[in-house]
Amino acid sequence: MAVQPLILGIETSCDETGVGLVRGTTLLANAVASSIEEHARFGGVVPEVASRAHLEAMTPTLQRALDEAGVTLADVDAIAVTAGPGLAGALMVGVSAAKALAIALGKPLYGVNHLVGHVAAEQLENGPLTEPVVALLVSGGHTEILEVTDIATAATLLGQTLDDAAGEAFDKVARLIGLPYPGGPHIQKSAAGGDPSSIRFPRGLTSQRDMNRHRYDFSFSGLKTAVARWVETAERDGVTVPVADVAAAFQEAVADVLTHKAVLACKERDVRTMVLAGGVAANARIRDLTRERCAAAGIELRQPRLSLCTDNGAMIAALGAAVVERGLPPSSLDFGTDSSLPVTEVLV
Repeated sequence: MAVQPLILGIETSCDETGVGLVRGTTLLANAVASSIEEHARFGGVVPEVASRAHLEAMTPTLQRALDEAGVTLADVDAIAVTAGPGLAGALMVGVSAAKALAIALGKPLYGVNHLVGHVAAEQLENGPLTEPVVALLVSGGHTEILEVTDIATAATLLGQTLDDAAGEAFDKVARLIGLPYPGGPHIQKSAAGGDPSSIRFPRGLTSQRDMNRHRYDFSFSGLKTAVARWVETAERDGVTVPVADVAAAFQEAVADVLTHKAVLACKERDVRTMVLAGGVAANARIRDLTRERCAAAGIELRQPRLSLCTDNGAMIAALGAAVVERGLPPSSLDFGTDSSLPVTEVLV
């Protein structure tokens, strides 16, 4: 049996510098350098800080991945890199590095979509996807429901957030109740000691009228505002804000809407497999409720391990491997980055 090509993946769309090595759907290395601590004092990602961090981390992260896999650059058969979406300056660092490597090594280069890469990461966990699948993609900058009929070529956007992404809502609510950045992990930790039924926060775009117009879309700005008003009222009345209860109730509202709409999409489109992916998909309550609702609906749930949920180079290598397997032509070396690359463009 022929040995599958070795794919090097590079990811620099936001604040993680990721380099991964993959053969087919077998993960060989997943090296990540995060600059999250550098952004924490600003309460969010600063694009220029992220870009400089990528420049500093690229070479050592690449070497760590090669060492982990026990290979050299000469062993690499093709290179895949995130072309978008993401922060423009951050994307440029990764694409420039990938182009330099492709030229120096004489290897084909594939510019791929970051969002579809999150879905492809699941293949490193449980093997090739049985397509089509509905993907619930929940991250700091994106909250979307996709239908993927071919991981290498075809993804359809069914719904997306109309304002804040779920991850942004977690960060903003964490700030409102005095928790550190990034908000997701701290809200989850605090919510563990709270009562999710103690406060009924709104579920955006779930009324009958909204479902007719925005069936698979999301909105978290109203939820964030509701939390802010609840906290303001409590403080005005001299009541100590029950941080754990607020965190639990907020987290439950997000998980409820996400899972409800994703399961609905599976049912209405007669798709029997769901993929839960993205950094916020590491949230325990979102994972648990998705699992419960998929089981009740007879839907197979596939989700990558936590280390493959956040941005990483392995997911880009996995998508590159799928593209190479389909025999698709490599990208032209003059392709540019696209900070708003649509999910329908898997390969640029």
